[in-house]
Amino acid sequence: MSKFFTEITPELKDFIKKQKIFFVATAVQDGRINLSPKGHDTLRVLSPNKVVWLNLTGSGNETAAHLLKQNRITIMMCAFEGKPLILRLYGSAKVYHERDDEFQKHIGLFEDNTGSRQIIEVNLDSVQTSCGYSIPFMDFKEERGQLNAWSKKQGKDRIEEYWKAKNTTSIDGYETKILKD
Repeated sequence: MSKFFTEITPELKDFIKKQKIFFVATAVQDGRINLSPKGHDTLRVLSPNKVVWLNLTGSGNETAAHLLKQNRITIMMCAFEGKPLILRLYGSAKVYHERDDEFQKHIGLFEDNTGSRQIIEVNLDSVQTSCGYSIPFMDFKEERGQLNAWSKKQGKDRIEEYWKAKNTTSIDGYETKILKD
């Protein structure tokens, strides 16, 4: 039932654009596996073999820490409405911070957000689809506004203080490089 592709097809690109949530998985040799849900309009397809997403400030920064040690990543999304489908994007990723030229190159692709923490660029080596027959139908109601409202209320200086307190290391103690060296 599953099919592998070497790139994102036009049909899969359309599917990606319609998704309200995607999941990101990373792992290092020692420590926990990280699986994070990502919402809002934060994922862009740059080419058939490259995607970027805007990583917003959160309670942890596991993805960034993992990618510095082991750059492999999987992004998954599934259809909760319409035709059933599960899509997995496999590849290697780089983390860009506001101080990096690549961050500045891509930030204009996204809506302005005070909580913008990193841009993750993923170079895809394979794309997999599977049936998704067991995925339930779910109706999208609306985006949650709490994270964006919280970030805006904090302002850039307090967001950076939050990063210093909560986002500089992973739960397993790995560095995230969120702040300048």
